[in-house]
Amino acid sequence: MALRQIALMFAGLHVLICKTWAKVEVNMEDRMKVSLNSHAEIPCIYISAEPAMTIVWSTKLPSRDQASRRIYYYDVPNEIIDEGTDYTGRISVRHTHDKSIGQGSIILTIEKVRLSDEREFICTVGNVSTEHGEGHTQLQIFNSPSLPVIVVTHSGISVSAKGPSKIADCKVDNGYPRPNITWYKDRFPLQNSDGVVKIMDSVIKNPSGLFTVESELFIKVVRDDEDAQFYCEVNYFVPEGVKMTESIPINITVYYPTTEVTLSANLDNLLLKEGDTVEIRCKGNGNPQPLFTFKHKEEVLRSENDLLILENLKRSDSGTYECQTFDLYTSQEAHGSISIKVHYLDPVVVTPEEMVLDQGGDLTLTCNALSSLPVFTAWYKDGMWVWDRHVLTLHNASYDTAGMYVCELTVSVIPELQKQKSVQIHVRGKPNIKGIAVGLVNTVDRSVNLTCYAQGYPIPNMSWDLSDQHTGQSVPILNVEDHETTSGVVSMITVNATSELIANCNASNEFGTTSVSRNIEAFARGTTTTTNAPSTKGGSGVVIAVVIICLLLLAILGGVLYFLYKKGRLPCGRSGKQDFTKEKASKDDIIMEMKSGKSEEAVLLQGVNGDQKTPTEQCDED
Repeated sequence: MALRQIALMFAGLHVLICKTWAKVEVNMEDRMKVSLNSHAEIPCIYISAEPAMTIVWSTKLPSRDQASRRIYYYDVPNEIIDEGTDYTGRISVRHTHDKSIGQGSIILTIEKVRLSDEREFICTVGNVSTEHGEGHTQLQIFNSPSLPVIVVTHSGISVSAKGPSKIADCKVDNGYPRPNITWYKDRFPLQNSDGVVKIMDSVIKNPSGLFTVESELFIKVVRDDEDAQFYCEVNYFVPEGVKMTESIPINITVYYPTTEVTLSANLDNLLLKEGDTVEIRCKGNGNPQPLFTFKHKEEVLRSENDLLILENLKRSDSGTYECQTFDLYTSQEAHGSISIKVHYLDPVVVTPEEMVLDQGGDLTLTCNALSSLPVFTAWYKDGMWVWDRHVLTLHNASYDTAGMYVCELTVSVIPELQKQKSVQIHVRGKPNIKGIAVGLVNTVDRSVNLTCYAQGYPIPNMSWDLSDQHTGQSVPILNVEDHETTSGVVSMITVNATSELIANCNASNEFGTTSVSRNIEAFARGTTTTTNAPSTKGGSGVVIAVVIICLLLLAILGGVLYFLYKKGRLPCGRSGKQDFTKEKASKDDIIMEMKSGKSEEAVLLQGVNGDQKTPTEQCDED
C-alpha cells in the first residue's frame, strides 16, 4: 500500500513538472518609439525549455473592432512572410534559444518605417506541447518638424485700434505627432486674454499624414511694444522625449500720437551773429512724425515740415521760435519752443571823421559802435598798432602825426564779428622836404630817377629846377610823376646824368615855399660795341661778349709765353719786381723774396728727370 502511494505521488509530480515546462511565457515592451524612415527592431522574449516550434507575427490597428492580420509565420522548418501586406519585403525575423536558461529571443525588424506602421504588433510563440504564449507592443512613430517661420505684419499698428491687432504668423511643417506653438514677448509666454491677447491655431494634416501647424498672434498694442521682441517657440516629440526650437525675434511698428515736441538747433557754438545760417529741427515723441508748423512772432514760417532753415540772420530774427502739431485722429495738440539770440556789431563811428591840425596842436579821436556784446578796440596808423582804447589822444602834432588812422572793433567772444573805420588826420603848415634821393642809373642812356618827398597841408605843389654845374644852363627833365600820400606828396623826375648837375626840389602851399638842392654826379657810359643800342638788355649782352673775347685772348697769350719760357726762348734776367726789391728792401727782405720765388717757380721748371732749377740757373746753362 505504501509503495503504491509513493508511486502515485511521483507520477503526480512528473505531470506537474511537465505541465510547468510545457507552458510558454512571452514578454514584450508595451511601447516602442522610432523615427520616420528609420528601421525598427521589436523584440519578443519567451520562456520555454524547448525552442519555439511555431512563431507568428501579426499586426492590429488601434481600432478595437478591427481583427489582427498575420504578416509572418514560422513552423519548423518552414518560414513564411505573408504576401500582399504592408510589410511584404520590409520585414525580417531572427530567433535564438538558450536551453541552459530556458529562454528564447525573436526579433522583428522593419525597414523604412512609415507613419502607417504606428500600430500594435503581436508575437505568438508555440512549443511541442502545443502550448502558446502571446505578447503585444505598440509602435509609435515620430518626425521632427521644419524650423518655424515667422512673418510679421508689415504695416504699423496703432495704439488707438479697438481690440487686439494682428502681430505676426508662425508656421511649422511636417511634424508628427502634431507640434505645439507658444508665443513669447520679451521671454514671457503669452496666453489668451480677453481684449488683450488672442492666439488662433490651425492644424492641417497633409496627405503624407504629417502635420502643418500655423498660429496667429493678436495683441492690443501699447507704446512700449515698439521696443519689444516677439517670437514663437515650437515644442515637438522625438523618440527620446520633447524638443524645442525658436523662431527669429521680430519687432513691430507701433503708431502712437505726439504729446510732446522738442526743438534743437545745429549750433557749433551758443553764439550766433548777423549773417549766419541756423537750422532748427522739430521732433515729436509720437510715431509717425506728424506735420509741423513753425511760428515766429505769430508769423507762420515756411519750412520743410520738421526743418526750419534761417539764412543770413539779422538781429530782428532773435526771439522765440515755436513748433506746433495737431493730431487729426486723437485731436491732440502739442507745442514746443526754442529761443535764439543773434548778436550784432553796428558800423564803427569815429569822431571827428576828418581833422586838420596846426603843428603843435592836440586832438582827441573817439571810436564807438553799437554792439550786443562787449568789444575790443584797436587803433592803427599806416598798418601799425598805436592804441587799444576807445579814445585816442594826439599831443603836440607834427607832420609825422599826419596820416590815415584806423579804428578796429572786435567782439571779444566772436572774433569773426569785426568792423573798422578810417579817419584822415592832416597837420597844417609850411612844406617840409625830407631831401632828394638818387635812384639807380641806367648805364645805357645814363638816365637816373630823382625823388623828393615833401610833407605839409594843404598838399604842397611840387616843382623842379635842373642846371649844369659848369655852364649853368638849364637841363631838360625827361619825365615827372607826383603821388600824394597820407601826409604829403612824393615827386619823382627822370633826367640824363651826362654831366654834373644841380637839382632843386621846391614845395609850396599857402603857408610858404621850401626848397632843397643836391649835386648830381655825371655817370660814365658803359663799354659797348655799338653806338646805338636798341635796349639796355642788348647793350649789356654786347659788353659781356667783348669781355669774354678779351679773356680768351689773354689766356692764349699766357699759354704761348709759358711755352716759350719752358723752351728758353725768352730773354734771361731778373724781373723788375726782383730788381726793385733789391734796391728798396733790406737784406732780410731779399732772402725772403728769393725763397718765395724759388718755391713758386720750382714747380714750373721741374724737368723730366725731376731736377729743379731757378730761372737764373736755367739762363746760365743756356
